[in-house]
Amino acid sequence: MRKLKLEELGRVTTEEYEQIQKNPVVVVLDNIRSMHNVGAVFRTSDAFLIDKVYLCGITATPPHKEIQKTAIGAEKSVNWEHIPDANELIAQLKKEGYQIIAIEQAENSVRLNDYNVDTTQKYAIVMGNEVDGVQQSIINQCDTCLEIPQSGTKHSLNVSVCTGIILWKWYEAFL
Repeated sequence: MRKLKLEELGRVTTEEYEQIQKNPVVVVLDNIRSMHNVGAVFRTSDAFLIDKVYLCGITATPPHKEIQKTAIGAEKSVNWEHIPDANELIAQLKKEGYQIIAIEQAENSVRLNDYNVDTTQKYAIVMGNEVDGVQQSIINQCDTCLEIPQSGTKHSLNVSVCTGIILWKWYEAFL
């Protein structure tokens, strides 16, 4: 076994990436404090062909060197938009036919391993603040809350790690 060199990976250019069909999934980052988390979500969104990232509330926007540290250029390939009020965005996405999925520990949340992705549906995945999680006013608008089963002493995962796990499930469904 031999580690592949970068030129052997067959990666597309940013221009070629723009032409690739994206999965019908958008990520909503609401009030994310850490720019490293924002950058990591951009990088994951690039890898899993996410259609768009919405940056809401206090979530920082590119260009910024702290986002670029973890995005490593994905902030240039992934479509994004800053929307000040996540509640207004969620209402608009619902009107556009998106299933709104909050990633949160909530009453009647569905375990990720029990959730079936409908590949005929458009999805908006909502990730909340690192401390406070997804706002209750947004949960009130959601179709489903998903929860990643965990067994350790901590109550949650880092938001960028959590996003990666969630987006992999959607990417795998659309393969």
